[in-house]
Amino acid sequence: MTSTVELPIWLFVLILLFAIVTAASHLLFPSVRWFFRRRMERVVSRVNERLERPIEPFKLAQRHDMIQQLIYQPDVTRAVAEHAAEEGIPDAVAFEAAKRYAREIVPSFSATMYFGVAIRIARFLSRAFYRVRLTHVDEAALDAIPQDSTVVYVMNHKSNMDYVLVTYLAARRSALSYAVGEWARVWPLSRLIRAMGAYFIRRKSRNDLYRKVLAAYVRLATQAGVAQAMFPEGRLSLDGGPQDPKLGLLKYITDAYQPDGRDVVFVPVAINYDRVLEDRILLQAAANGGKGFRARISVIVGFFFKQILFRLRGKIHRFGNATVRFGEPVSLTVFSADCTQDVAKPLGVELIRRINAVVPILPVPLMALVFEDVATPLSRSDVDDRFGALLSSLPDDRARFMRDAPQEAIEGALRTLVGRKVLVEGDGAFSVNPDQSDILRFYANSIRHLIV
Repeated sequence: MTSTVELPIWLFVLILLFAIVTAASHLLFPSVRWFFRRRMERVVSRVNERLERPIEPFKLAQRHDMIQQLIYQPDVTRAVAEHAAEEGIPDAVAFEAAKRYAREIVPSFSATMYFGVAIRIARFLSRAFYRVRLTHVDEAALDAIPQDSTVVYVMNHKSNMDYVLVTYLAARRSALSYAVGEWARVWPLSRLIRAMGAYFIRRKSRNDLYRKVLAAYVRLATQAGVAQAMFPEGRLSLDGGPQDPKLGLLKYITDAYQPDGRDVVFVPVAINYDRVLEDRILLQAAANGGKGFRARISVIVGFFFKQILFRLRGKIHRFGNATVRFGEPVSLTVFSADCTQDVAKPLGVELIRRINAVVPILPVPLMALVFEDVATPLSRSDVDDRFGALLSSLPDDRARFMRDAPQEAIEGALRTLVGRKVLVEGDGAFSVNPDQSDILRFYANSIRHLIV
């Protein structure tokens, strides 16, 4: 018992490290986790006091617990067995695949990250790049949505700035859970996005097991009342105009609805910009038949930082207006009561219709319509007359800020388009640069359906 045991120094160090880790895992780590958990609970309590829709407990669950709950859903376990039989693999292997998908999908929401970091970044970027306008919101209709409903904001998809802009504008209403594509699965951005409560989806997965796991997560979140945000068009508009709805995610939500459970209320949100940051990339993708979208996240992040640096040096102006309008909410309970078929398709069509009906009309898109079919240069007075005619043809409640200051709107649109070399100014007249006519169509397409 008292004899001496000799050990190599490397083995002694290894044993010592194991002892430290074991002691920490039993004594220190639980205390640290408890400390941060208590801190998060206090943050959530303070945040919920000022939110119109408090953060649901499901969103605050431990990520490990959420993953376990997800993979043991009855439909997921059945899908695991079917996948194992189809692929000729052991059930344990199929189960590990389901768990891997669950880890990929499930977020790790942090109230501190969302409200302490993300909202501030969103506000800074939105105001740095644009004059942000919320031109229409029916506060009474939004306030009338029952507190026990699941609210889903459905938006047209114009730019990757959509996430930033809507996160900023919805900050006082709720913490939104986005469905984000594979572009965001890049470290360290993925950690930030996951901490904001977003969940990753594979846009073109044909794997039945993956789709079952994703559908189960959407069902759990929807039935738990988690406020969500989604783009029913499925991807960015390549030509600037409205798109048809994609039903995948929308169908998962409608399938999760139970007549005797929570109502699901869809809030249409329409977004438009005087300048879409990715417009040339999108047009190039359109020219390639919808393929070759090469907006690497490193390029996007580099662009943002470069623009911020230019702005700090006073070398650039804002990119014009970024405007959001809210449409009339749609209750799934009411809508499904009048629907005799699978509700997802007619609901998708109706939501897109309501989004398109309230798309903001901005100076640059309206100026694009002025010049779109013009073959000869226009004098400044001709531009004023044509712009004014289009403006007067709009309903009284549309583009009010342009009606109040039409010359300011015209000056801003001309400055933007001339600065980007879309229009050429010479001898007191303006003409279209033939090499940039596709840019004009891109912006004109965003409001073409609204012009009588």
